[in-house]
Amino acid sequence: MVAAAILSAGQSMAEDKLPVLNVGYIFTTHHSPFIVAMAQNEEFKEFGVHLRPVVDKLKYELMDGDKPLALFNIIVNKSGSETTTMFAQGNMDIALASGTAIMAGIDQGTPMKMLCPTHVDGMGLVFPPQNTLKGWDQVAEYIKASGQPVKIGYHSPTSAPRIIIEGALQKAGLKVTQDATVQDADVLLVDLKTTSNFIPALTSGQVDAWVGPAPHPEVSELKKVGHIALDLRDLPPAGAWHNFPCCVMAARDAVIAEHPEVLRKTVELLSRSGQWCNDHKAEEGQILAGWTGSPAEAVQKSTIVYTTEPSKNWMNGQATYLEILNSMNKFRGELKGKSLAEVEDKLFDFSFLNKN
Repeated sequence: MVAAAILSAGQSMAEDKLPVLNVGYIFTTHHSPFIVAMAQNEEFKEFGVHLRPVVDKLKYELMDGDKPLALFNIIVNKSGSETTTMFAQGNMDIALASGTAIMAGIDQGTPMKMLCPTHVDGMGLVFPPQNTLKGWDQVAEYIKASGQPVKIGYHSPTSAPRIIIEGALQKAGLKVTQDATVQDADVLLVDLKTTSNFIPALTSGQVDAWVGPAPHPEVSELKKVGHIALDLRDLPPAGAWHNFPCCVMAARDAVIAEHPEVLRKTVELLSRSGQWCNDHKAEEGQILAGWTGSPAEAVQKSTIVYTTEPSKNWMNGQATYLEILNSMNKFRGELKGKSLAEVEDKLFDFSFLNKN
């Protein structure tokens, strides 16, 4: 059957001269909708758009019903920065990556845009496993009662968990610092450099807690090396941190101009597959476990929400990213010193969502 499918796909490509596009993603649950669309492939035919395998995990045809629209060469990237480098080199056409990485690439002059979110939420504050704190009120009371700054780790200065925890703590009237000599601070934020340092840092006492994206909080509880004290979306003020942005789907400007129908159907597939993941957490967990090695139970317990809707809160989050990255002097080009309103047209193209 596989050989027949490959032969059939090859025949259709030869007949239709399909555009061949390089499509990237990262081995993370944040990209579940695309991974699941590859894994389920023709099981999603009822969506009206699906991926037909040509070479499993490496090449797929994007199908509009029974009509092939494009051949996707699948590329696994290690990080968002690697993704943007490939965009800049002209070796990437469409990709899923962190929004901040795409912003950095656009600032450097790479002609590309964000087309939609891939997910929101799913971030947690994790204390040691013996800790019993639960909810913001108890966490706030613990911080205020501490005789020294509470050390909270994060994995990247531009990551959503770090930006949310700093913003929420400051809004709550707590003094936050990254300078270990400031002893009158309530919280000392500690850069742990990578998610692989979450568990060692907590075990060794380097930090009192850490904030991280799914599935790391759930994995820490599963392995009994952490306790989720609260979901970051529940930080005060109520509702302010819902739908905070993280990863997006982006495409090169040339691909946007030349293949709008391919992008429209790709965004539609991501939307439908994402909703399927939201509705079938157990099945999504099993697929991700087989594809990336993430524990199925941790994926199932994650509070991540897959969506392609750029909500008002999502846009507010993008404005926050832009403001913070500018305050950190991360931009040197088109985004330096700019507000979201000034560069919105450079960053986003939501036209493919509007047509769904």
